[in-house]
Amino acid sequence: MPEPLLDIRDLRVSFRTRTGTVTAVDGLSLSVAPGEVLGVVGESGSGKSVSMLAVLRLLTSPNVTVSGEVLFRGRDLLALPDKEMRTVRGREIAMVFQDPMTALTPVHTVGGQIAEQIRAHEQVSRKEAHARAVGLLSDVGIPDAASRARAYPHEFSGGMRQRAVIAMALSCSPALLIADEPTTALDVTVQAQILDLMRELNARGSAMVLITHDMGVVSEIAARVLVMYGGRVAEEGPRRAVFHRPRHPYTWGLLDSVPRVGGPRLRRLPTIAGVPVSPGDLPRGCAFAPRCRLRHGRCEELPALSPGPGDDGHRDACWLPPDDRAALRETARTAAMDSETEAEVAP
Repeated sequence: MPEPLLDIRDLRVSFRTRTGTVTAVDGLSLSVAPGEVLGVVGESGSGKSVSMLAVLRLLTSPNVTVSGEVLFRGRDLLALPDKEMRTVRGREIAMVFQDPMTALTPVHTVGGQIAEQIRAHEQVSRKEAHARAVGLLSDVGIPDAASRARAYPHEFSGGMRQRAVIAMALSCSPALLIADEPTTALDVTVQAQILDLMRELNARGSAMVLITHDMGVVSEIAARVLVMYGGRVAEEGPRRAVFHRPRHPYTWGLLDSVPRVGGPRLRRLPTIAGVPVSPGDLPRGCAFAPRCRLRHGRCEELPALSPGPGDDGHRDACWLPPDDRAALRETARTAAMDSETEAEVAP
């Protein structure tokens, strides 16, 4: 196996608040190989974005505590001096932020901000940097890119701002691209263009961590999938294994809630019972246990991330018997549909 490009070991992120300490990421470990695309999925509050912000050391509040190791090309990013870390951001690791409305500086032109990043990491002239900025804006689908490069962020729509942020992230061909919901604000046509751009970047050797709620996007582009819940890893493995043989009840719920194009039409989609766990009130055992229809006594203990049958790197953190997961999934799905029906007919 090649040496990991990014190797996160036991990452923990906590916030000090008036009501006590809130743990947003609780012992996250993952690795990304050179050229690999890792899809990170999970509902809001599961710790996806916070973990990647911690990787880039963008959580600067004195009330934040980050521990663990984040090895990038053998260097621990959490221990790097600030000056060295600034050379890594943008040049070696780039990030597409979740909110395009606040990711751009309002008092500088969009093209100027992209050109500034290029010149910060490469020895090029202003003219060359501006020309590259115009080309990048054109690549991500901005019409009349030469004139739009002179426009300010408030003159762009939300979708156009998202594309501009993606162009900035791609400007220096980083070795690792962290994309946090990169296609959320885009229509399906532009979304396809952005995914094609990411595939091109990946084909040139860049690895990617794709954070998204869109299981369709993950199935299109990711080689491996990591499912997070309550700041912990619930399941991880090759894309086909996770999508076709999911093992964790939370993953079952995520996949069952996606409408199917083929097969019989369901009157209602199954839902995950309860509400997401609060980071400030994580249970001692399995974080998903309060919402799980198959919970039992041992769920009061914290499950380890363990391999299932076979040796394909497919692991999950669940106490259910490893050999009966397919039958148990049907049991959970039936229970979910029955509870939905009862809720409909209740007076």
